[in-house]
Amino acid sequence: MSLAKANVAAGTPSVLAPTARPERIEVIDILRGFAIFGILLVNMETLGAPIYEFVEPATRWPSLVDQIATFAIRFFAENKFYSLFSLLFGLGLTIQMKRTEERGIRFVPLYIRRLLVLLVFGLLHAYLFWVGDILTIYGLLGFLLLLFRKAKPKTLLIWSVIVLLIPRLLYIGSAGLITLANNSPESAEIIAEQFAQQHASYSATSIQATQVYSQGTFIEQTAQRVQDNLAMYTMMPFFMPGIFAMLLLGLYVGKRGILQDIPGHLELIRRVMIWGLVLGIIGNLISVVAGEFSSRIEPSWIGALSDIGTGVGAPALCLFYAAAIILLVQNPIWLRRLRPLAAVGRLSLSNYLFQTAVCTTIFYSYGLGLYGKIGPALGAVLAVVIYLVQIPLSVLWVRYFRFGPFEWLWRSLTYGHWQPMRIRTERALSGN
Repeated sequence: MSLAKANVAAGTPSVLAPTARPERIEVIDILRGFAIFGILLVNMETLGAPIYEFVEPATRWPSLVDQIATFAIRFFAENKFYSLFSLLFGLGLTIQMKRTEERGIRFVPLYIRRLLVLLVFGLLHAYLFWVGDILTIYGLLGFLLLLFRKAKPKTLLIWSVIVLLIPRLLYIGSAGLITLANNSPESAEIIAEQFAQQHASYSATSIQATQVYSQGTFIEQTAQRVQDNLAMYTMMPFFMPGIFAMLLLGLYVGKRGILQDIPGHLELIRRVMIWGLVLGIIGNLISVVAGEFSSRIEPSWIGALSDIGTGVGAPALCLFYAAAIILLVQNPIWLRRLRPLAAVGRLSLSNYLFQTAVCTTIFYSYGLGLYGKIGPALGAVLAVVIYLVQIPLSVLWVRYFRFGPFEWLWRSLTYGHWQPMRIRTERALSGN
């Protein structure tokens, strides 16, 4: 009998240990693995070019194929996959809370340690490797999510909608204030001058960042990342609420037990898929088309329309992707086809950091120095190639190891002792 089984039989708390393989819900790992691809597809823009071009689009990619690739990524991927990953992160909280409490372990101290380790990973990633890090945001918002851990499902759903509205209201308020100010010729001139200065500043910083990342030393690049991260912090009020709304929605899904009992929720999942597709197409069409006639720097009413489209379309299409995959894996043939993605999902942290390592080696000066030289179309092809390499590597890894290297470190630091890494070690310890 294993130590964990003996503890349960004796009615005493189990030792701190991560989720065992048989306890995992495979469809969650498949969804997580799918999200990892979409995140890479979107991240290629800021991995291979300055973040300032995200808000100040460059004109260096005028070809039709690059314009089509940009449209497709904006429509099908941007804001959808980190939304899906956020939903799964929130869902994970309910699963971890239930399992730790079943073992007689206090959940909150354990989860706080987990968040602190993730926060350290994120800060190191953001300042030493790449400015587009998402781990820091999850680490910070995870503390806020803890406040909702005992909320009822309906309350979580209401708060998810409210939080999703926050950046829309901020944008509309900004557009309204600028409209009022422009009624005065003097104010209009000042506003136009300030925006012109902001455009010029972003353009100059973008040129500087391109030179530093493609030609500079690691020290110079780290200094540039500090500047870039400060710029990212100014954008957080506009995108963090969307992430938190999906975290709350994930908590809602977990509280409802939807993925723990898929057969009992098939009708709900089908409705989510249909409405997610309808609203996703409408919302993203509005978002992308209106976005072509507005600036991400200068709030305007057409920009507000684009932002509302994003607020509806991004989570809707995210839910369509999730529901469609959940329904597909109910078919044994599709389950077999999609099962390799579960391996990618089980190693999601390691695969996410692996993507950064590969891409920065391709783009930065200490590698091939192609920063700023690969357009959206070729970047999408590169994302597909990297992901196709990650799938067999992940499948091979999980045959022999319980965790990815960074998952292992994360869990070991969280639980306060080194976790058994190799699968045969786990079997030997459990007496199987």
